[in-house]
Amino acid sequence: MGRARRLAGSRRVRLAVNTFFVSGALVAAALTMLHFIHSGWPLASADPLLVVAAGILFLFAYAFKAWGWQRLFAEGERPRALTLAAAGGAASVGGVALPGRFDEAIRIAVVRRLPGKKTAGLGAICLTLIVVGLLDSAALTPMASIAAAASHSGGVQAGFALVAAAGVAAAALVLFLPRIARLRFVSRWKMGRWLQEHTACPRSASQAWFLISISWALRGLAVFVLLNALAIGGSFSLALAFLCASAASAALPIAPAGAATQAGAGAAILIVGGIPKGQALAFAVAAQGLVILVGAVLVAAAGLWALSARFRAARPILT
Repeated sequence: MGRARRLAGSRRVRLAVNTFFVSGALVAAALTMLHFIHSGWPLASADPLLVVAAGILFLFAYAFKAWGWQRLFAEGERPRALTLAAAGGAASVGGVALPGRFDEAIRIAVVRRLPGKKTAGLGAICLTLIVVGLLDSAALTPMASIAAAASHSGGVQAGFALVAAAGVAAAALVLFLPRIARLRFVSRWKMGRWLQEHTACPRSASQAWFLISISWALRGLAVFVLLNALAIGGSFSLALAFLCASAASAALPIAPAGAATQAGAGAAILIVGGIPKGQALAFAVAAQGLVILVGAVLVAAAGLWALSARFRAARPILT
């Protein structure tokens, strides 16, 4: 354990890891650009005003997700909302090149590296990420229920019903987690006592659930607007189905690449919903690309904020 900590704190190890991530992202970006040069950008013929509107909705979705995540930290340990939003954006950008579940490591790295409160430990950040994942499932429950009711395929209905049931179970686990941590056979262990200190109370968890639900609702509205921007058509229930399928695919433990898996799952639902294969694939790539673009803007904004903070700290005070 001590050797692992020394390796993690090594400057050479951090440099190697950063180089690996950056190189992977650059390679993925280059391959994506080459693909669009040959096949064309899916948003080239879209309504620009509706595309901008969808981008703004995605931006607010990032913001509400960050505010919800923030409520899961202890009041004196909460990172800045911009830091948490940038962590979500960086995870989306990293999903272009990295396999599924690596986005959590990106979120942790961003939260710990950007300036701000550093009182939240690694364990506390990991716990909030687990709870955020559960609340994501809970927030998708009404959307999955609507998508299941609107679908005419028995297999698709069963899949969305499973997503909705998992969301209900996740919500119950989050709300009862403080009580579980206080159980006698749990609290006698060191991990149980740690959970008692770091688990969000039901009120904070409910606030986080509400804010994260707004985030997913905004994403659903953004997908619906983007469908109309590309003149594909489709109902709001189809947009919710696309969103639920993409989000459910992100729960896979290991996937070839997070963004590619989500885009593929979303395209499959559109094809089942009657959208031609070419249009479905183009829309899935466009939607995922817009989410990544908005995430990159947030990362750039957070990076500029961090640089300005360091510059102000390094500037000598004139007397």
